[in-house]
This record gives sequence, structure tokens and C-alpha cells, in this order.
Amino acid sequence: MRVLVAGSTGFIGRRLCPALEKAGHEVHAMTRHPERYKGAGTAVGADVSDPASLRAALDGRESAYYLVHSLASSDFRRRDADAAREFGAAAAAAGLTRIVYLGGLGDDRDDLSAHLRSRREVEGLLGAAGVPVTTLRAGIIVGDGGISWEITRQLVEHLPAMVTPRWVRTRTQPIAVDDVIRYLVGILDIPETAGKTFEIGGADVLEYIDMLRRVARIEGRRLAVVPVPMLSPRLSSLWLALVTDVDSRTGRSLVDSMVNEVVVRDDGIREFLPFEPIGYDEAVLRALGERVGIRHAS
Repeated sequence: MRVLVAGSTGFIGRRLCPALEKAGHEVHAMTRHPERYKGAGTAVGADVSDPASLRAALDGRESAYYLVHSLASSDFRRRDADAAREFGAAAAAAGLTRIVYLGGLGDDRDDLSAHLRSRREVEGLLGAAGVPVTTLRAGIIVGDGGISWEITRQLVEHLPAMVTPRWVRTRTQPIAVDDVIRYLVGILDIPETAGKTFEIGGADVLEYIDMLRRVARIEGRRLAVVPVPMLSPRLSSLWLALVTDVDSRTGRSLVDSMVNEVVVRDDGIREFLPFEPIGYDEAVLRALGERVGIRHAS
């Protein structure tokens, strides 16, 4: 299949492109700087804010993956909505049969954060022009370079003791990046998944505080955690910016989402892809191993 990957140089995209190519697909990697692209597939220059470039990039493709987000911008919700609307319209004009989108877990009955509400809006806007959208909703993705995982790792490695906000008691269902890629690649060859939304997660449901403690144990570190319920989201984001390399704006968006429980409530994806997901400890070991490998190679 002729597939375009929007967001090909990001955390997921740079893993997805080679996996799609290995599965036998013709991969076109969309990037704003095709002259710099060195990954799998053929580089295609385009920008989600430039409709003309999108039409050219999507011309002749059959399906597309949409992995674009703007969390670091103060107006990320508007920017993401505009980009999704333009991409969906261009995909429809090009005659694509499907768009695959990686969104976020979260119960729609909850008071979702602006970040998670934005993910929901993008789901709808991508398909507004008529192209069927397959959405995979995930929580924290564990893999080297993923923002949420980096927050977890850096907190453990930088602080032997930490004062934490109330969100450390929120339940989540982290998933290994290898499993995310396996789901993303697998659904493309299953026509029945077109136009549907699926929830994906790993083998373990954990509170954030348990995730921190497990990483500390695996790395052989001591970790004392003292939850402080009154620590505000703004102070939490500034705290994250101080002790990790995540900027405060991105940190604020993620912290706001951490009050929402993100666990799989519908495992319908297993009807189509019934493999056993990786456990959290194994996902952590793989992420740490990848980091060491990248460091040694650089």
C-alpha cells in the first residue's frame, strides 16, 4: 500500500516508517525539511499549515498516518484543530481510503484536560471531509524519547526524594512503544478497522507513583515520594521544568491531563490483533536499553 506518514521524524513516526516498510508498504515520510531526512521511506516535503503542500504530498497515496501535535504552543488546541481540518480535506481531495490517528485515552464522561479534549477534536476533524479515520487511543507510551516517559525517567534519575502533586495517585495503563507500532502497522491490513476507534494499553494498570517506584527499583535507585495534594498544576509544571528538560508549557499540558484516569475500558482491538502486550517493567527495560544504545552510537 502507498502510505504517507505525517509526523515521520517524531517519537512514533521515526519508528513507524521502518516498520511499515518492513511490512511491505511503500512509505512516504512527510517532513518540512525533506533535504535533511535520513529515515526509512521516501521523503516528501509538506507542512500541515500549508494546504497546497498537503495536496501535493497526499496525491497518489492510498492511506495516511497522522502523528502531528503542537503541545509546546500556547494555542496548541487551535493549531491542532486547523491542521487536522486541512489534512482531512486534502486527504479527501486526494481520494485516500483511510487515515490512521494516534490519540489519547480518557473517559469522555470525565472533565477531560485541554490536551485530551484537543485529541478528541482532532479525531473528528480528520474525518470531517469524509475519509474514514481509524483512531488508536493510548495513555503513556514507554520508549526512549517519548515526553511522558522522559518525565518519569528524569524524575527518578534526578531526584532521590520528591514532593509530588495529587496526580501521582491517578491510574494509567502505560504501553510499550513497540506494542504501539505493532498496533499501528497491524490495523492497516484489516479493512474492518476503518472508521473505528480502539483503546490500546499495556499489561499493567498502575498509579503514577507505582510507575516511579518501579523505574527506581529497576535502576537500583532509592526514591522517597511525599505527595502534596495542594500543589497546583502551574507549580507542578514549573517543578517539572526545573528538574527535567521538558519545557513548562508542554509540562503544564501534560500535568493537566494527569488528573484524568487513562485506562483501557474496551479491549475490542484484541478481536483483530490478539497478541499479548508487554508488561511495564519489560517496557522500561527496553526504553532504558535503547537509550544506552543511542548514547553509545552517538
